[in-house]
Amino acid sequence: MLSAIPSRLDIVTSHERIKSYINRTPVLFSEIINELCGCQVFFKCENLQKIGAFKARGGLNAALSLDKELIANGLCTHSSGNHAQAVALAAKMLHTKAYIVMPNNAPKPKVNGVINLGAELIFCEPTLEARENGVREIIEKTGAHFIHPFDNYDVIAGQATAAKELLEENPDLDSILAPVGGGGLLSGTGLSVKYFSNKAKVYAGEPEGAADAVLSFRSGKVEKAPYINTIADGLLTNLSDKTLEIIKNTVEDILLVNDEEILTALKLVFNNLKIIIEPSCAVPLAALIKNKHLFKNQQVGIILSGGNVDLSKLTF
Repeated sequence: MLSAIPSRLDIVTSHERIKSYINRTPVLFSEIINELCGCQVFFKCENLQKIGAFKARGGLNAALSLDKELIANGLCTHSSGNHAQAVALAAKMLHTKAYIVMPNNAPKPKVNGVINLGAELIFCEPTLEARENGVREIIEKTGAHFIHPFDNYDVIAGQATAAKELLEENPDLDSILAPVGGGGLLSGTGLSVKYFSNKAKVYAGEPEGAADAVLSFRSGKVEKAPYINTIADGLLTNLSDKTLEIIKNTVEDILLVNDEEILTALKLVFNNLKIIIEPSCAVPLAALIKNKHLFKNQQVGIILSGGNVDLSKLTF
């Protein structure tokens, strides 16, 4: 297990560890979106990853990094959905038990994904305190090993492999955008750009209705959002000390967007790339469209983080 910020070698080793278990997801583009944005946009389609999200990378890397003794009593985590599925998948592959604490308002496709992977599901109130208490009770009862959704260097190293693959296919990218919730994907993306690119800059997209990361980025300490109200349900978590430390040193800026802008970006992807993504996944494209002047004539990569969406809840 990693005990410090992942190095270049750590990310390379993590990629080797997980690559036979994950999909090497495609990179797509749309001439219509390019014209609209005034730049060339390359979409890394992690919505086509195992369990429908990039989280498979970090969850598998963390689990596969553990000694057999540590997984003998199972794995556990708390998550609103995608990391829950990642840990459930890892436990299934390692032939051990998975205990998952999920908020009772988690999207149905993510709940069903956890159940279908054979995990034991425990619902809780939709607060961080309730989630953490639920995990604590599981560990006391079972001795299961806890894999945090993002405050874990092995998880971060696993998430970094998405940007590593994107840069292997598009080494001349000028910028990469990713969404930010707890910061696992963003911090991993920042590290990969630092190690594997000579020029790219990293930006994050964040919903106005869950704007904690931008406050943390500016103050240098973990902050809470002033209010929570967004369609981007996968981005409701605060940064951690681990992710913030990396983000401060590798990310250029965090760009805010509202729900209307997120839905517009979502429809653009549906209509032009012909793939399904969840609202959280559309946030970086919304940020690009809103801030086109920052990326004019550039080659821009966007990590499409996941596709586990309850279509019945979308207003269009």
